[in-house]
Amino acid sequence: MAWRGLHVSRRSYLSLADNQIVAKQDEGEVRVPIEDIAWIVLDSPQVTLSTALIAACMEAGVVIVTTDQTHTPSGMLLPFHRHHRQAEIASVQNDVSLPLKKRLWQVLVRRKIDNQASNLIACGRDAAALRAMAHLVGSGDPDNVEARAARAYWPRLFADFIRDDGTDKRNALLNYGYAIVRSAVARALVAAGLLPAFGLNHASVTNAFNLADDMVEPFRPFVDRQVWVLTSQGTVRKGETTVAERQALASILTETTTFRAETVSLLTATEQAAESLVRAMQTRSPVVLQLPQMDP
Repeated sequence: MAWRGLHVSRRSYLSLADNQIVAKQDEGEVRVPIEDIAWIVLDSPQVTLSTALIAACMEAGVVIVTTDQTHTPSGMLLPFHRHHRQAEIASVQNDVSLPLKKRLWQVLVRRKIDNQASNLIACGRDAAALRAMAHLVGSGDPDNVEARAARAYWPRLFADFIRDDGTDKRNALLNYGYAIVRSAVARALVAAGLLPAFGLNHASVTNAFNLADDMVEPFRPFVDRQVWVLTSQGTVRKGETTVAERQALASILTETTTFRAETVSLLTATEQAAESLVRAMQTRSPVVLQLPQMDP
């Protein structure tokens, strides 16, 4: 069962041998059973993969994340049609009514805001305003409480912070972590038989991962907390991201969360959340959707 990932930041040649990933570097080679791996991050332009390994990764459901010259995740490779009832589940997904989509989005936004509040508490910040906002989210969030909560959240978490400031190191780290979690969510959706292009709230015709962008929302505060820790409690603004920081964010899926009163890894939470989304669609009941809960 897959439970960990690989972050490759140096010149390497990755190949397949005896159902193992073989990583050859200047110092030697490392072998890892492919069945243990859920994600691979290629964080260097000097990484080469064999086609046999790529095919094996797709067969095993391993998501491969690529990065650009600034070390920002820029793409991902996912397998097609891994579920034995793909057509049946795709049909259920296609038949989801607009009212149910709105109710499911309501559940997602409420949990996201609750997790943001828990994150503020964990970081020693006041979260009363966000706790109150979570209860105001209506079906489809017509009053855009999600955006109002964000305006209250970010100034409390980070000092002197603008979310879209490309010169702020914290934004680069946030985007890196979000991309890692988004790839895991997309992997889980595909494994559950869902088509990630068809979302609940996100509906861009150019986005192949609308549903992943819906489902990733409650997971974002876990990345926020990691970035808060990595940047000396949210105060470091300048400088390039380091390999150590990117490695820490690439491993965020091994962090734990509460899911249905149990402690599981974030990776497992993505899988269970995707499976519960299928059940919610099948039963036409938004209360069936289960999501990770951050422990404050």
